[in-house]
Amino acid sequence: MSPNKSLLFALVCGLAVGSLVYRFLLPDWFFALGIAAVYAGSVYFYVSFDIPLLGEHITFRKQPHRLGHAIGMFGLTISPLALIEYVELQTAEVAGVLVWTTGVIAYLLLMSTAQGQE
Repeated sequence: MSPNKSLLFALVCGLAVGSLVYRFLLPDWFFALGIAAVYAGSVYFYVSFDIPLLGEHITFRKQPHRLGHAIGMFGLTISPLALIEYVELQTAEVAGVLVWTTGVIAYLLLMSTAQGQE
């Protein structure tokens, strides 16, 4: 797909996700706009580069690096849950934070994989 078409498609997808979050989870336009931007960036890199969505993006061969990666991934996994617990969010807010966190992680992985392919 051409870069212009990829960007347009990514913007439409990002706005769709942001609109769904705004409509059904958190009626806060600022937060929904942030989510829309994160997902637009993720979709852009996914569509523009040949990146497997569920493939392994980061691999470490040596044991200390693998352990450090596992500890960091564990932290990424529990941090949103700890934030939700700390600020005592309600059900819709919890879903919004989880959607945002998933988008941030996807964006960072896809962006770094795309940069490595460039």
